[in-house]
Amino acid sequence: MSILMTAPHEQNITLTFIEGGLTAIFVAASFAWPRLCSSWFLRVERWFGRLARKQGIAVMIVGAAGLLLRLAILPWCPIPLPFVPDDFSFLLASDTFSHGHLTNPTPAMWVHFESIHIDMLPTYMSMYFPPQGLVMAAGKLLFGNPWFGILIMSALMCAGICWMLQAWLPATWAFMGGMLAVIHLGLFSYWTNTFHAAGSIAALGGALILGGLPRFKRRPLFRYALLMAIGMALMFTTRPFESMLLFLPVAASLIHWYLVAQNRPHPAVLLRRLIIPLAVVVGAAAWLGYYDYRVFGNPLTLPYTVNRATYAIAPYFAWQKPRPEPSYHHAEMRRFYHEDEFDDYAKARSVKGFFKMTLIKAIIGTLFFTGFALLPFAFMSRRVCRDQRVKFLLICLVFLSAGMIVEIFLIPHYMAPFTAAIYAVGLQAMRHMRHFKPGDQPVGLALVRFSVVVIIVMSGVRLFSKPLNLSFPEWPSSTWNFSWYGPEIFGKDRAGVSQELEKLPGEQLAVVRYSSDHNPQDEWVYNAADIEHSKVIWAREMDPASNLELFQYYRNRKVWLVQPDAQPVAVSPYLLPGQITSTVR
Repeated sequence: MSILMTAPHEQNITLTFIEGGLTAIFVAASFAWPRLCSSWFLRVERWFGRLARKQGIAVMIVGAAGLLLRLAILPWCPIPLPFVPDDFSFLLASDTFSHGHLTNPTPAMWVHFESIHIDMLPTYMSMYFPPQGLVMAAGKLLFGNPWFGILIMSALMCAGICWMLQAWLPATWAFMGGMLAVIHLGLFSYWTNTFHAAGSIAALGGALILGGLPRFKRRPLFRYALLMAIGMALMFTTRPFESMLLFLPVAASLIHWYLVAQNRPHPAVLLRRLIIPLAVVVGAAAWLGYYDYRVFGNPLTLPYTVNRATYAIAPYFAWQKPRPEPSYHHAEMRRFYHEDEFDDYAKARSVKGFFKMTLIKAIIGTLFFTGFALLPFAFMSRRVCRDQRVKFLLICLVFLSAGMIVEIFLIPHYMAPFTAAIYAVGLQAMRHMRHFKPGDQPVGLALVRFSVVVIIVMSGVRLFSKPLNLSFPEWPSSTWNFSWYGPEIFGKDRAGVSQELEKLPGEQLAVVRYSSDHNPQDEWVYNAADIEHSKVIWAREMDPASNLELFQYYRNRKVWLVQPDAQPVAVSPYLLPGQITSTVR
């Protein structure tokens, strides 16, 4: 949860530095040679515009591009491996759902299996809301890997953003916004290249709501109400707090429309059109309540709450007081909740720390959603703020900003419901920049064109960053979730050990021993939904008496000692009386 992370390791030059340098060069070129390659750009824009005017086809092209381009670059950017606690938590949910269950009974010896973002009591399950796990379960059942569910949802998100933009901006700009989403969010970002963000689901929900709103107000048809209801269900079952921030201005806008609009239908007609959409929202809420009842024993107990009450000290919001420190069974978990999370909370409680954290949050959001290439359009902020076309979307972003200020932690997927609004406002700034003509020279037009060139060039640089020997955010000292470049393939050590143990005859028990300075976010102790029947079980080493109890319970398993902090990772038979040490690796 911590938003303060150390800088990435340096090798030669960073992708961020390259993007910033290219942006500076092209900004200078826009002023020096504003008509450079203008005839070529004009031909491309005309062709692009012809596609964009076929709005339904444009949406499908964006969705197909999000899917096919990511599949095309698999040789260079393979299917990701799980590497952060959130990944493993969502994989547990996926495994549970793919076996037709909503949760799992608490396993025997559960204290050895405790891990970050996992509930052990009252049942054994991920602490997160279920939609991402359901999407991953569908990917696993249909295509053999949970990641394909995430990929498909990412493509739908990009298509949804394009559809939303068509309701607010000219068709060409909406199409361009959809394609920018493919590059910035669909190809490399951690929303698509980890298992845990659920950003695509919430972003799709927000796009359906914000795309349906102006359409419904112009023509209050059933299909727009239904799409908004689906969006509401996706948002509230994924990120309820941020969804509420978006729901408030949307609800106010609809109420105002109904009170003053001339085209509002008769109440009876409106009710008939809204029955099914309302049923979708109520049905989603009822299903979530049933899920909560099965997992937590109470339909009103939301995901997160049991896990946070059990392990966390720091609250989510600045006005809340910290919880008493619980009695942790494992030093690594105490370090995560006490040192990593609580440090951020303590800093946010001071005036200086509050402003510092707020600045960091602003930088995080800017780097992730715009990068350096789109930063020059911030100079159009004054014009955009006066623009009636996006006035409502700016109000939505004010609600987002207020929510992010009072929320202690921030990772970009927290802002996911507002993704389409962010794109719309950014594109409108680009439209204003396009008309910037100092000395009657088309400088703004050149800036818009060259910014797209920078983004396309940087996507190629990102794709071949390894062959080019460019430095890259490494795990666990990383900024991979703060930029659109996303993570590399991390988690190879644990995956390699797991694969080797899977190959051995019989059932295995991997007991993990960490060093005293182990990074708690580099967690190795995670298991499948059915621990008892797993080929390999991962457990924490504890005190001798507890370890002996574990070994006796799993007496039919071969016991291995895994030391992730050794260089290289050490795997050997666990030293029990009468055993002779040999190595697997």
